[in-house]
Amino acid sequence: MCSFCNQHTISGCKDIPTADKVSQICKEALSAVASPENTQIAFFGGSFTAIEREYMISLLKAAREYVGEGKFSGIRISTRPDAIDDEVLRILKSYGVTAIELGAQSMSDEVLSANDRGHTAEDVIKASELIKSYGFELGLQMMTGLYKSSESLDIRTAQEIIKLRPDTVRIYPTVILEGTRLSELYKSGEYKTMEFDEMVKLCAKLLLMFHKENISVIRCGLHASDNVEGERVGGFYHPAFKELCESAVYRDIIEQSIPSDYKGKLTAVVSPAAVSKAMGHKKSNHQYFKAKGIDMSVKQDKQMGMYQCRVIRG
Repeated sequence: MCSFCNQHTISGCKDIPTADKVSQICKEALSAVASPENTQIAFFGGSFTAIEREYMISLLKAAREYVGEGKFSGIRISTRPDAIDDEVLRILKSYGVTAIELGAQSMSDEVLSANDRGHTAEDVIKASELIKSYGFELGLQMMTGLYKSSESLDIRTAQEIIKLRPDTVRIYPTVILEGTRLSELYKSGEYKTMEFDEMVKLCAKLLLMFHKENISVIRCGLHASDNVEGERVGGFYHPAFKELCESAVYRDIIEQSIPSDYKGKLTAVVSPAAVSKAMGHKKSNHQYFKAKGIDMSVKQDKQMGMYQCRVIRG
């Protein structure tokens, strides 16, 4: 098992799902979701294509009944790069799978080995190319702050992922969970983590890198969970982690647009969807600039894009 894994804690699921359970969940969701045609059925919380083959197919059969006209748009799964081959992809295609996410985690073989991942960066490249050749939507997941990694290695991982041109990316800052080898390394002092604010700055850089390449970051940080909060012994967790990172992006843009000694009023003009991000999580950017003698306000402009900001002084 990899150094950071505790899937029961991350997924919040203690029981192994059956085909009947999958069918029940899909049926209930179909009646509850407003636009099922824009929604996918997802098998997450493990390496889906690494489970026993007949069991995997039984789950797919159950889910496929709820895909199609008037139902869900497709099936999304997550798996390991070394659990992908032509046979697996043909099976997934035949049962309505439309998107595959790979847990790449790092594109450094040293980091992958140190964290017991059991695959190489080359495996990520080969699996990604194969997935795309079959016409699946490709998602890649990366982790930041892993044991033996660094800011420069995490940035290099993002650069290598960009070269693979995935449709989506998830960024998961490392959360150290009880009962993992990573927790043992952390408690012994062998694994030291960077400061939380430094991780926010790093992930803010990564958000901009992927945005500039038109690659959608569909998650940044583990989803809010009582299980994660209860089992966490260290690392980088916050229920609104992506918002913290986006706030940091806008603060940097604003700060770079004014002289270092500027005092007075300032208006940040952003897209309607970015007003709260520019103001900062819990108005953190407003408070930051107020401490510097700057009275900051935010205005909307529908012509502005994501991570764009026009600064008006005075």
